[in-house]
Amino acid sequence: MNALKGSRTAKVFAGIALVSASAIVIAGCSSTPNAEPSEGGGDKPAADLTLKLGSLLPATGSLAFLGAPMEAGVQLAVQQINEADAGVTIDLTTADEGDLDNKAYETSITNLQNAGITAMIGAASSSVTKLILDSNAGAGILTVSPSNTSPDFTGINPLYFRTAPSDNLQGEVLGNQIAEDGHKTLGIIYQNDPYGTGLFEAIKATFEGTGGEVVADASYNQGDGQFNAQVSEIAAAKPDAVAVVSYDQFATIAPLLANAGIDTGSLYLVDGNLKDWGSDIPVSLEGSKGTRAGAELPQDFLDQLNEVWTADGNDPIDAVTYSAEAYDAVILIALAALKAGSVEGADIAEQMITVSGGEGDGEKCKDFAECAAIINDGGTPDYDGLSGEITFDENNDPKGAAIGVYEFGADNTTTRIK
Repeated sequence: MNALKGSRTAKVFAGIALVSASAIVIAGCSSTPNAEPSEGGGDKPAADLTLKLGSLLPATGSLAFLGAPMEAGVQLAVQQINEADAGVTIDLTTADEGDLDNKAYETSITNLQNAGITAMIGAASSSVTKLILDSNAGAGILTVSPSNTSPDFTGINPLYFRTAPSDNLQGEVLGNQIAEDGHKTLGIIYQNDPYGTGLFEAIKATFEGTGGEVVADASYNQGDGQFNAQVSEIAAAKPDAVAVVSYDQFATIAPLLANAGIDTGSLYLVDGNLKDWGSDIPVSLEGSKGTRAGAELPQDFLDQLNEVWTADGNDPIDAVTYSAEAYDAVILIALAALKAGSVEGADIAEQMITVSGGEGDGEKCKDFAECAAIINDGGTPDYDGLSGEITFDENNDPKGAAIGVYEFGADNTTTRIK
């Protein structure tokens, strides 16, 4: 079911996928970049556009495990849009986001801008997006992130959209889940950046709103490799449960918590660290839980993701976090360009709310070809995607979203329970 933004009863479902980035260019036939739209009708496309799209997603760094699903989602959407031959062709350039340590994004964003992109998928990290957004906006580039969840991005720029919900919603779901599990006291370890502080504040407010108490909290900075002080502070307060808001630093933090006497079956994870850890962590996580945005995905979509991803020599994807959000982001950009009859970033941005169903009386549709046919017949589509209805509000945020709750089993892999 869908949880509306701001709902305190957020009961939800879950989703999937992220990406890595192998440098490929998917080019379509040569066409006029800014052709005037013709009058729709029949099978004739309303426009003949070539959209230069970039993707800035993590192939390296602390979010690399999320990269492959997202990039696969981008590439699958591009393939389907180009095959539809419905008036817009995408020329895709991919680049590595990296993270705040290796700073791959610094070179990548320059390369993407120099390539002449007018729209971009990414960045995955809220911190990286904050660093590159002004530059993109100044260049007239529409930026759409499939995974930025920091509350700071609500209404941040007219050339910025996101297909993932704010952490205010995920934090509510996780805080409520901790309380539902009977815990009365909570410790929280979180990273000191827009992503970490946003989730920390939402989890704390929700849990304490249920009558629980956050008895200790400790933060760290991205790039830190030692977490003994944070773990000691949490352990000294003897909480019933511990929430860890991190990326792959969780692999180091979890064993330290176990050594400090914390029950590693009472840990609570978030989208940045929730995955099938298996033997990568030398402690049992059985019973621990976590949350992740996204709807439950159909098997045929997962099969198509792997088909497009492995066709380029990549290993099969074993996680799908934010893959649907990345896929939907590309579809919405292409539909907005077709509706606008333009590939300029500002023109596309003006139609993003419209094609998502956020205004007007659009006709429901569920894939690019179906929605494009509506535009080419002179109508307005209302795209409902794989990650949810993806209806943008006046702040360019999705109005509602599904948040899934997952539980770890004996093999340190997760099963969705809500």
